[in-house]
Amino acid sequence: MNHPEGAVTDEVPGVAPRLRDLRRDRGLTLETAAGRAGLSPAHLSRLETGRRQPSLPMLLGLARIYGTTVSALLGEVAPERDAIVRGGPLGASEADGWRYRQAGGSGRAMQALRVRVPYGTEGDLVRVHPGEEWLYVLEGRLRVALGETLHDLGPGDSAHFDSLTPHRIASLDRSGAQLLFVHTLLQSSAAELCLGNGIHRL
Repeated sequence: MNHPEGAVTDEVPGVAPRLRDLRRDRGLTLETAAGRAGLSPAHLSRLETGRRQPSLPMLLGLARIYGTTVSALLGEVAPERDAIVRGGPLGASEADGWRYRQAGGSGRAMQALRVRVPYGTEGDLVRVHPGEEWLYVLEGRLRVALGETLHDLGPGDSAHFDSLTPHRIASLDRSGAQLLFVHTLLQSSAAELCLGNGIHRL
């Protein structure tokens, strides 16, 4: 999943100008927003100009910082406060190997997604941020690291944790793992710090 920061990949259509506009609307400098996301200013600049494709974890982090959803960042329009979200094939949207589909309504305090996690994802990326996360494994095997403890989950298993606990997830199967994923959407200055090698506040 990790590419060199200077790598040029295909742009997620329309996401670059939305990232730039949202940052400016929130009154954040490139340096401040990048710091909160655990990115370098040059890396965020490449995302905002379409020279780098963001991964789903990056989009989740930026959505939290800007107080919006991944679906909104990608320009997906859903009826506001619609209580019903119809099913459809997974992979309706993709970011750097992560496939996902919105599973909850927009304009809420939390975001629900169906996610396909590719093999080996986030092996070295540890995230820390305000809020809560809940995930439920539908298919495949998932490794969830919470602090220093590793948990191997299979279909029907779930995890619900405080997002200030350093955490990372990875698929244990080469075919990937499919899960339901719910997280709170929060804007917080507490998300400004990078915690060291491979540990990011998102």
